[in-house]
Amino acid sequence: MLRPLNLAGRSGDSVTAFVRNPAALGDLAERVTPVTGDATSQRDLAAAAIGHDAIVSALGRGNSVRADGLFTRASAAVIGAAKEVGVSRLVWLSSFGVGDTFDWSSTPQKLIYSTLLRSIYADKEIADESIRSSGLDWTVVYPTRLTHGPAIGTYSAGDRLPMKGNPTISRADVAAFMHQAAHGSEWINRTAVISD
Repeated sequence: MLRPLNLAGRSGDSVTAFVRNPAALGDLAERVTPVTGDATSQRDLAAAAIGHDAIVSALGRGNSVRADGLFTRASAAVIGAAKEVGVSRLVWLSSFGVGDTFDWSSTPQKLIYSTLLRSIYADKEIADESIRSSGLDWTVVYPTRLTHGPAIGTYSAGDRLPMKGNPTISRADVAAFMHQAAHGSEWINRTAVISD
């Protein structure tokens, strides 16, 4: 999800984009410092994080429904890297339906989370708990189903939100929230559920 990078770059932040494939940045590569690396490598992440005030992670599995330990390995690497280079602020993207948020889900959501997304969500739950116990100034973000729609800016954010059906939120609005969270203190050491 490249939108947090785009928003941060437009806001005048000095941004290092840690990516597997720099070509995926497109025109955005001109407004950020691209660094290629492995999201599960503490060494790679630490090298990219030096000199920054915050790490914002929007790691995902694309269209895959298999976790293959990606989130647990990446969370360990990012925590180690942040501590190694002295970056205390971490905004970490998870998914609604992971961990305690599963109990707050609607019936249609629970069906999807416990079947199709079971592997990924189990891995994310372990990763999220690692982030929360890291000692960093963390925020774990739980968006509902992501869309490619435009930012509307009227989404809801809270420690817990009522759910009906299978609600959505645009990636652009998630990016806006993560950017805001990284710059402020309101969401430090809190989990944020966000949805339209």
